[in-house]
Amino acid sequence: MSAIHKRIYGALKNEFELLAKVFATYLPPNYPYDVVGGTREIKVTDFDEKIDILPVADPNIFSQSQRISLAQTQLQLAQSNPQIHDIYQAYRSMYEAIGIKNIDLILPSPKQPMPMDPSLEHITSMSGQPYQAFPGQDHKSHIEAHLNFMQLNMVKNNPTTIMSIQRNILEHISIMAQEQVQIEFVQELQQLPMLQQQAQMNPQAAQQIQSITIQIESRKAQLIAEMTKDYADEENKLVGQFDSDPLLKLKSREVDLKAMENEQKRKEAEERLNLDKMKAMMNQTNEENKLDQTEELAKLRAGVSLAKQGVQQMKIRGI
Repeated sequence: MSAIHKRIYGALKNEFELLAKVFATYLPPNYPYDVVGGTREIKVTDFDEKIDILPVADPNIFSQSQRISLAQTQLQLAQSNPQIHDIYQAYRSMYEAIGIKNIDLILPSPKQPMPMDPSLEHITSMSGQPYQAFPGQDHKSHIEAHLNFMQLNMVKNNPTTIMSIQRNILEHISIMAQEQVQIEFVQELQQLPMLQQQAQMNPQAAQQIQSITIQIESRKAQLIAEMTKDYADEENKLVGQFDSDPLLKLKSREVDLKAMENEQKRKEAEERLNLDKMKAMMNQTNEENKLDQTEELAKLRAGVSLAKQGVQQMKIRGI
């Protein structure tokens, strides 16, 4: 089947190329045609030698079961390390492979993050959902609210929430530094578009662009370092009580490790459950495909048997 499929693919490609040559030779410069809702036209230049016409197919995949197997493997790899994969796209490819219609109804697209107030960010961090900082926010107030929130006992004993909040604080620091740079280098930033237009013809313009970029990045790095130090100092003040009591510090570390272990177990259990559900779905789909293939083979065998009987009857009759 694989060799047959590849030959069909190659034949269809050759047929398309022949049709393109015929159109390029005999079409008028503009060929109008009507469709529902308006009139369209095609040009003879659409079929010149610069355009490659290829069948939209993969010659290496010739059955639905093979597509499902590839999509299942892709999904398993994505679930094994979701940090570096697009889980949504992996599930969507799986649904497309098994022929599910109206995928958007059962697999809605990921919502784009929206700006939140600090309280909503705290709620989101505790639920394990993603969120991020945005330009134009009151970054200092957000950071102050996060630092105060980190003093709560339920937050101290939840490393996942702490990491989420600290990540958001660093995002606020980065954006705050970027906004400060835009204020300090407003004139240089206004000159950049004009210099970029002149860069191809004027080497000095390219050097100016590089010099401005280096100055901006250097200043931004300096601001981030200063703001990060201020944040670290404030955080050390809040957690200073643990340094003064070794038993309290040891107990806190024990609680943190226990919380991390529970969170890891929860994630592993959830991944195993999702994988078991997907395997059950795949097994059902494969069984249905096997039944369909068995039915088709039975029909083919019946047809071959009838053909043989016909040939034998013709031999008996002397035809």
